Amino acid sequence: MTAAVADPAVQTQAPAPGPARRAGFPWAALIRYGLLLFFVLIVLMPLYVLVVTSFKSGREIGVNGQWNLPEQWTFASWAKAWTALGPSFGRTFQLAVPVALLSSIIGAANGFVLSRWRFPGADLVFTLILFGMFIPYQAVMIPLREIVLWLGVPSGIPTLIFVHTVYGIPICTLIFRNYYATVVPEELIEAGQMDGAGLLRTFRSLILPISIPGFVVTVIWQFTSSWNDYLFAIFLSNTRNGPITIALNALAGAQSPDYAASMAGALITSLPTLLVYILLGRWFIGGMMAGSVKS
Repeated sequence: MTAAVADPAVQTQAPAPGPARRAGFPWAALIRYGLLLFFVLIVLMPLYVLVVTSFKSGREIGVNGQWNLPEQWTFASWAKAWTALGPSFGRTFQLAVPVALLSSIIGAANGFVLSRWRFPGADLVFTLILFGMFIPYQAVMIPLREIVLWLGVPSGIPTLIFVHTVYGIPICTLIFRNYYATVVPEELIEAGQMDGAGLLRTFRSLILPISIPGFVVTVIWQFTSSWNDYLFAIFLSNTRNGPITIALNALAGAQSPDYAASMAGALITSLPTLLVYILLGRWFIGGMMAGSVKS
């Protein structure tokens, strides 16, 4: 058989490229970034008023001049705010740090057991734990106070540590259960069992070292929640032994409030949570997404 030879005269030619399309004006991008800038300004406007007012003297504060920069910048309001909030500032760290660590560790242990140790009734136990997330705090304040008094927990920061830890367990358990169920491979646990590791040894030596993303999420969540809480604080503590939110309310709630000191106090109160987000925020979204999809 002879092979057919293609006639070079009949070779298919590629169509000539058409004229280049002129790129139009990027209206979609302009509208998108314009809307983003608009919402950023809306968010930053109250912050601007907060900051500039904290540096004003009393005679400069008023509705008509709230957007003006201070004629003379002064730190007197910041000194007054720190004098009022300083003692409770340290007490709030004594509250927020143990709450974030305790509830995260307990939630990690619960999440590991409920995701990998399928004992009878595991789903029911998990449902009952999650039920605690949907109970309004306002509905349990009086019974909660009676229980705390009955248990003999000291008033103030110890009581708030106990309450915030207990109420933080459901959300921490949910986060860690989803994380372990979707991210941690079954082969890792089986390898530990083959080496003779029990449940606690597997959790301590294999699971905890790879749980950093989950801990970042729960620590930020619990630290922020306990630091900013006012409802539990007003029911279970007072200005002498309570957190910074109680002191801030006392500073701003007088009959003749010092607006500049109140603004400075609000900024001082928000600084620790802002620093936590700045330091750990890069891992926060990754930790939230780590347990959201199954790989």
